[in-house]
Amino acid sequence: MPKLMYALECPECSAEVAVDPEARVSEIVECPDCRIELEIASMDPPSLTPAPEVEQDWGE
Repeated sequence: MPKLMYALECPECSAEVAVDPEARVSEIVECPDCRIELEIASMDPPSLTPAPEVEQDWGE
């Protein structure tokens, strides 16, 4: 029996992004169309936001 997935909309390109219902808030997923990294903002209801940019640590 296939595993059920949430079908969420990419906030950048509106493509369908499959998210495992067992995923956790703050997990990162990638849009299959535009390849942007998305962060799971909520699981109730499921929603995605663009992932924050990773800032470089220059050892300061």
